[in-house]
Amino acid sequence: MSALDLPLRDLRAALASGQTHAESLYLEARERAAASAELNALLHTCAAPDLSRSGVLAGIPFVHKDNFLHAGEATTCGSNMLRNFVAPFDATVSARLRESGALCLGKANMDEFAMGSSNEHSAFGPARNPWDLTRVPGGSSGGSAALVAAGVVPFATGSDTGGSIRQPAAFCGVSGLKPSYGRVSRFGLVAYASSLDCPGVLARRAADIAEVLQVVAGHDPADATSAEQPVPDYCAALSSSVHGLRIGIPDAFFGAGIDPQVAELTMAALRQLEAMGAKLVPLAFPEAVLAIPSYYVIATAEASSNLSRFDGVRYGHRCADPKSLNDLYRRSRTEGFGAEVKRRIMLGTFALSAGYFDAYYLRALKVRRQISDAMQRMLSSVDVLAGPTAPTIAFKLGEKLSDPVAMYAADINTVAVNLAGLPALSLPCGLLDAMPVGLQLIGQRFAEARLLQVAHQYQQLTDWHARRPPTAAASTGVRP
Repeated sequence: MSALDLPLRDLRAALASGQTHAESLYLEARERAAASAELNALLHTCAAPDLSRSGVLAGIPFVHKDNFLHAGEATTCGSNMLRNFVAPFDATVSARLRESGALCLGKANMDEFAMGSSNEHSAFGPARNPWDLTRVPGGSSGGSAALVAAGVVPFATGSDTGGSIRQPAAFCGVSGLKPSYGRVSRFGLVAYASSLDCPGVLARRAADIAEVLQVVAGHDPADATSAEQPVPDYCAALSSSVHGLRIGIPDAFFGAGIDPQVAELTMAALRQLEAMGAKLVPLAFPEAVLAIPSYYVIATAEASSNLSRFDGVRYGHRCADPKSLNDLYRRSRTEGFGAEVKRRIMLGTFALSAGYFDAYYLRALKVRRQISDAMQRMLSSVDVLAGPTAPTIAFKLGEKLSDPVAMYAADINTVAVNLAGLPALSLPCGLLDAMPVGLQLIGQRFAEARLLQVAHQYQQLTDWHARRPPTAAASTGVRP
């Protein structure tokens, strides 16, 4: 086994003892990336990093989702609008990883401006699932999930606005954490929907996520929404038993639209936790039916506002030979944005327009409060909530492209978490038709340590997280 395949804790020890070296790890990661080119998951390779920097993650390669600014490197957000844009400064997440000594290998493919659930809405072509190249890796952090699953890097960054870390993690058989809103700084993360966007981490194991979260979490004065909350020792919390833990099972997470076999595998994982001493508690969640419609009103409205800055004047794509200011705006945005981004901008502009603001946007905000209150009520009686991350296994490339509503329905179990600002984690819990299935855990706000603890304890007794796809860049242990 290569050192690159070790748990981060062991990899750090190997680097500290001289058993392996930063240069060899970085070069091997680049070789693995080249061997995994068929995934179309890595958009750009970054310039060679400083291999001499010290820190808790020193010498460990990773990939950035391509909506994090990384000074001096391309940041395209998967869009023609930013095809030639080079970041002038670091996002806070980038700066903290750089200070930790982690080595940025490159930028990962994604749905354009993080708008999508399949990674098919990228101007650079879709990323592919390493378990089956005819299937999607999920979105919008599909490139990040695919590269971790394929063994190219031990961890990757992602962003989650409505499930964009957790759903790709489920589809690709890795672990993915969406932290609480405000736990990780959004400064330098290109905005999609500002009240929903959350930077997070994907890795093979929950314990690996804990190591990275320890570095990137914490208050940032550059982000007005960053929470002034103390950051606990995430790694120390991993060893706690789940005995006596109360796990809530909301009925809606197993309702209409959920593949019965996905539901069965998820319940089998929950019974494993029950056998470890946890208690399963059925819960009613009737408000869940409102999550998708309210989310897509709020998210598109905020996207319409945020993306108005891409006008062909200041930066980004600019059309050739504009005839007037209106022609500059119209053609620059028409040429720069893809179909899904245009759809969401138009939906959001409509929801914010005079005569419809009260009927759609304000009503969606009220529904958001109802959903948040309902989730808080459930969490007042249990320690975590659980259910399938996604309603199905990864679907085929092109299967849902002509039906946006069906694509949006893939977020049925994830968007409520973003509306409520809660932390949630997806971890692999089985295989269906040789494709991964994900279990989602949801916690109280700022209770990331509890989620990581539960996931880690489950992963100590199971090996789903250790199984590697047939297209993995190198042998990394258990095969399906």
